[in-house]
Amino acid sequence: QVRLVESGGGSVQAGGSLRLSCAVSGRAVKDWAIGWFRQAPRTEREFVAGINRLGGDMLYADSVKGRFALSRDNSDNTKNMVYLEINNLVPEDTDVYYCAGICGIHPWQDSEYYSARAKYDAWGQGTQVTVSS
Repeated sequence: QVRLVESGGGSVQAGGSLRLSCAVSGRAVKDWAIGWFRQAPRTEREFVAGINRLGGDMLYADSVKGRFALSRDNSDNTKNMVYLEINNLVPEDTDVYYCAGICGIHPWQDSEYYSARAKYDAWGQGTQVTVSS
């Protein structure tokens, strides 16, 4: 199992940028693909982006393509960092953002698998992003 801790949320004006971080620690952290989800009150938690366990392949929801960018630092065997850069923020991006872990053995080409919330085994506590117009 892994532990995930998000950070980097905050309040920004529309058009600004934020970089969210997800610290992934525990055993065999490099075996875990990481996804980012977001959730507004009284809505379903939705997938926005994912990165494979090696950090070489990314997956984005259509709604965020071109504005969201993922990267991963695997240099530490016991703690990996995954970053979600969000550019040109709009008020509709106001949500709690969660990172989640999934054991990354399944073929990465199966985007439906990696965007399914139910497939993820470990979750962080979330970080709030608020965008004002």
